[in-house]
Amino acid sequence: MLKILFPTVALLFTTWTTPFKWLWPTTLASSLIIALTSFTLLKNSAETGWSSLGAYLGTDPLSTPLIVLTCWLLPLMILASQNHTKTEPENRQRMYISLLTSLQIFLIMAFGATEIIMFYIMFEATLIPTLILITRWGNQADRLNAGAYFLFYTLAASLPLLVALMMLQNNTGTLSIFTMQYAAPLEMNAFSTKIWWVACLAAFLVKMPLYGVHLWLPKAHVEAPIAGSMVLAAVLLKLGGYGMIRMMIMLEPATKELSYPFIIFALWGVVMTSSICLRQTDLKALIAYSSVSHMGLVAAAILTQTPWGLSGAVILMIAHGLTSSALFCLANTNYERTHTRTMLAARGMQIILPLMAAWWLIASVANLALPPLPNLIGELMILVSLFSWSPWTLLLTGLGTLITAAYSLYMFLMANRGPTPPHLTALDPSHSREHLLMTLHLLPLMLLAAKPDIIF
Repeated sequence: MLKILFPTVALLFTTWTTPFKWLWPTTLASSLIIALTSFTLLKNSAETGWSSLGAYLGTDPLSTPLIVLTCWLLPLMILASQNHTKTEPENRQRMYISLLTSLQIFLIMAFGATEIIMFYIMFEATLIPTLILITRWGNQADRLNAGAYFLFYTLAASLPLLVALMMLQNNTGTLSIFTMQYAAPLEMNAFSTKIWWVACLAAFLVKMPLYGVHLWLPKAHVEAPIAGSMVLAAVLLKLGGYGMIRMMIMLEPATKELSYPFIIFALWGVVMTSSICLRQTDLKALIAYSSVSHMGLVAAAILTQTPWGLSGAVILMIAHGLTSSALFCLANTNYERTHTRTMLAARGMQIILPLMAAWWLIASVANLALPPLPNLIGELMILVSLFSWSPWTLLLTGLGTLITAAYSLYMFLMANRGPTPPHLTALDPSHSREHLLMTLHLLPLMLLAAKPDIIF
């Protein structure tokens, strides 16, 4: 664990001491070495499933893929931001990279924490760098509003969780992930049990986000700079799913009855947000709403508490992390050339940037879950687990899958096909930096189809 945590902390010092002309190459190389080192965590030979276990940090088959995804994303964010920040003064560029690095430190500690209170602290700590990224480097004037939405939605939901954790600590004497599952269920009257159950899960359901408390997400995504959008979609939404999987063990036996409204909300959200995508004019908002619909499936799967549901949730979280991050990068390459996110104003790009259209196609079919990509494996497992929970869910999930395919194709066709508007004549060609960025997103996704047991 420390072999990736210490170099990441050292990267903060590197960022501020490297000569300015070497800033981007050095931080990119260092973060890539950290990402490659993190792959060693995937080789887990322990019988219990826990490995590299210390007093406070450890990894198991649930947290390892998420930690590797977090480490893999830092070099990609640095690659994607280089053009976006090149006009900034030197100290701001250094600050930008430092924020991304500090975000990685918090995320590694959140996913690796064996004490729930440490997970909670790191879960909250990720708010600060993300908030600074959105409010300082965002694109439009609306970014302060978006930052306020992001902060208050998450804070308001996570304070009840803190109270619930204090109560657990008081009753059971520990908040360790290992011993919590063996503790006796809390003795409470019916009403307080319900409040406690909702308090434990509200923070994660808002973070995922569940339909109904999802309004901060499209705002935050649309206003954030490219690295902010990437880390939000790829890793921060997964914190919610990971926290839910960890907390659900302790919430028995109340889950059996209390999960109904939340599963229904999640599945209704899949259909609703997919339908919103069909009417979207803003490219980044479309990708943001598609994240809400995919995370709705994950939330429903976790709440059913079946082995298939949990496996499918983890697979879909990893696959969605790579796919949505790739889509945001593609939207950003278009935005950097056309300076508009309106799909009608920047369409027919295939004639100007033919290779980018190929990346768009791969990312779009990954988003609509085409075989053999892991997105499909995850979605199928979730569909099966929900169907065994109640056959009626097939109406909502089937409709959701259908609309997902429709808006993914709509997004691809709008961005790439059709006549190019006359005002898009003098555009920069695509850079090898951008092609490398897309390769590093979509190659792991395709390779996971060859060896899916890494994330099963």
